[in-house]
Amino acid sequence: MSFLNALPTDRLLIEASLWSADLGALGAEVERIEPYADLIHIDASDTRFVPEPLFFPAVVAALRPRTTLPFHVHLMARDPGRLADAFADAGADLITVHAEADGAADAIQRIRARGRAAGLALTLDTNIAGVYELIEHVDAVVMVGTPLGTKGTDLDPAAPGRLTAMRRLLDLRGRAVPVLADGGIREHTVPALVAAGASGVVTGSLLLASTDPATTADWLRHHRTAHPNGAAL
Repeated sequence: MSFLNALPTDRLLIEASLWSADLGALGAEVERIEPYADLIHIDASDTRFVPEPLFFPAVVAALRPRTTLPFHVHLMARDPGRLADAFADAGADLITVHAEADGAADAIQRIRARGRAAGLALTLDTNIAGVYELIEHVDAVVMVGTPLGTKGTDLDPAAPGRLTAMRRLLDLRGRAVPVLADGGIREHTVPALVAAGASGVVTGSLLLASTDPATTADWLRHHRTAHPNGAAL
């Protein structure tokens, strides 16, 4: 059981990505976006898996007192187990590691042993069938729909179909966990991702750069999930 059980299952979940926030005022940005999001999405990197350094544990710890929203750390690291403990200590509620990383299975077990929810992320070129065993142990799945580590990139045409394929695999395994679409989230891509089975989207500029975030959030929440994720296991 995890905090994910308390999140809505009948509508699209909204994750607000701090990578698209005003980096000079992150605390204020977290407070500004809090009414419009279900989770705060924090990208982290070891600069080996992707070249951009992005956020690190001390930033997460500094932001933790500014909101009660769950923090989702998307850990883009070659050896995620080395950083998972630090992000757990910093206040992350959900820590997602990549299927392509070294020791992904061990990192997932380590995260859950620390009492945190564990997620599994797949890049565009990862064989979905190849993660059959890993998804048995995760609380959420992140399907990356753009080249990893890029910002402002269009959704890959293959992304909706890959999301549907992941849904089928989860059903086959009897896993009722959220599937989150990350990358290329635009007004014209959200409906296709929802229809493909997305439980939530990681919103960057769509929400954080909106001149009317309340209306944008209402529009996103208006989308009913085509495949309710049920309770996270």
